[in-house]
Amino acid sequence: MVFSSLIFLYIFLPVCLIIYYLLPNIKLKNIHLLIMSLIFYAWGEPKWIILMVGGTLVHYIGGLLIARTKKKSFAKIILAFCIFISLGLLAVFKYYNFFIGEFNSIFNSSISSLRLTLPIGISFYTFQTITYTVDVYRKKAEPQKSFLKLLLYVCMFPQLIAGPIVKYVDVEKALDNREINLAKFSDGLIRFSIGLFKKAVLANFFGKTVSEFLDGDLFASGSAGIWIGLIAYAFQIYFDFSAYSDMAIGLGKILGFDFPENFNYPYEATSINEFWKKWHISLTTFFREYLYIPLGGNRKHHVFNLFIVWLLTGLWHGAATNFILWGLYYFVFISLEKFFFSDIFKKVPGMINHTIGRFYTLFVVLMGWLLFYFEDMSKLKTALWLMFNQKESTVFLDPSGYILGRIFLIILAVFACTRIPANIAKYSKNIFKKNKVLKMTNDVLNFVFVFALLFISTACLVGTTYNPFLYFRF
Repeated sequence: MVFSSLIFLYIFLPVCLIIYYLLPNIKLKNIHLLIMSLIFYAWGEPKWIILMVGGTLVHYIGGLLIARTKKKSFAKIILAFCIFISLGLLAVFKYYNFFIGEFNSIFNSSISSLRLTLPIGISFYTFQTITYTVDVYRKKAEPQKSFLKLLLYVCMFPQLIAGPIVKYVDVEKALDNREINLAKFSDGLIRFSIGLFKKAVLANFFGKTVSEFLDGDLFASGSAGIWIGLIAYAFQIYFDFSAYSDMAIGLGKILGFDFPENFNYPYEATSINEFWKKWHISLTTFFREYLYIPLGGNRKHHVFNLFIVWLLTGLWHGAATNFILWGLYYFVFISLEKFFFSDIFKKVPGMINHTIGRFYTLFVVLMGWLLFYFEDMSKLKTALWLMFNQKESTVFLDPSGYILGRIFLIILAVFACTRIPANIAKYSKNIFKKNKVLKMTNDVLNFVFVFALLFISTACLVGTTYNPFLYFRF
C-alpha cells in the first residue's frame, strides 16, 4: 500500500484516523496505531512481517541487557551482536545475490543465488533499530521497557516504507505522551496534501517523461532527448522522495509526532557538501553520527572515513555496480571540495561565487543522477556519448516544441524546488494572524487549498496507472 493510492487515501487513512481520535488515551491510541501499521505493511508483503518483528525483538532484548550490565565490554559485545544480526539480514536479502553474481563472474564459478524478494523498507527500519540500541549504549536514551512501544517506533506506517529515518530519541517521549490537537492536525493535513500533489502530479508527470526518453532507444531520443530525460529524472526523484517525506511528516503531525525534516531545497545548493546537507538529511545524519564520527571523523584517517561512508551510501541505495560508483563519485567531489576547491571558492567574489557554485552543483548532481539511473553500464556509456557528441536530435523533430507543450508544469516544478512558496506561505501566515477576521479568512483559504490539492491529486491518480515510489526499492 502506498500513500498515493486511492485505497490508502479514502479507506485506510480515514478509518485509521477516526478510530485514533475517538480512543480516549495514549495507550489505546498506540495499540491501534501499531495494529494499523502492521496491516499497512502486511498489505504489500505479509510474509516479511516476522523479519521486522524478529529484528526489533533482538534490539529490544539487547537494549535491556546493555542497560542492566555494569561491564562496558559486555555491553559492547551485546551491541555488536545486535548490529551484526540487523546488518546480516540486510546483507542476505539485499546484497548476497549481487556479490555472488560478481564473484561468479570474476572467478567463473557457479555458486547458486538465493530466491529471495527484498523486504519493503528493510534499509530504513534496519537503521532505525540500530539507532535505538546504539543510543541506549551511549546512554542518550533509556531502554524501552515495552516491546510493543519499541515495535510501534520501528513499524509506524507514516515512516516505515521510505523514511525519513527517525532516530529513537526523536520520538522517545512522544511514545508515552504527545500533543494531539486541531492546530497540529491542520498543519499536518496541509503538509500531507502538498506531498500528495508533488507525487501524483509532478513526480508522476516527470516519471513518464523519463521513461519515454531514457528507457527506450537512446539513439532515437538523441542528445536533446537524453538531456530532457535526465533533467526530468532530477525533478522526478526529488518530487517523488520529498513528497513521501512531506506526507510522512504530515501524517506524523496528525498523529501527534514530530518527525525530522528530510529535504531543505537541495537544488538551491552552491556546493556538493551543501547539497548533501539538504538532500535525504536523515540518511546523511545517520552516517555522520553512527559511522563517520565513530570511525574518527575529521580527527584521523579523514579521507578513508569519507571513502567508507560514501561507499556504503552508494551500497545502501542498491545492490548494483552503478550505485557503488555513484557513491564513490560523490566521495571524489566531497573530497575535492574539502581539500582543494574551498580555497579557490574563497577567492571568488560573493555573487559570482554563488552563481558559479550553483551551476557547478547542478551539473555535478545531474551527472550523478545519470549514473544513478542506468544500472546497465553499456547504456550509461551510450547515453554519455550521445549527450556530448551527437549534434542532431530526433525528439519529435523539435525538442523546443516538446518543452513548450509542457511549459506550465515545468515552470511549476522549478518554482516548487525553491523556498519561494514556503516564504510566501510564511509571510501570508504572519499577515493573517493579526486579527480574528483575517485568521478566519486564513482558515478558509487553507481548507480551499487542501481541498484543491486533494481533488487535483485524486483526479490524476484516477486517470493514470503510473504510480510507483522510487525509494521503495531501496
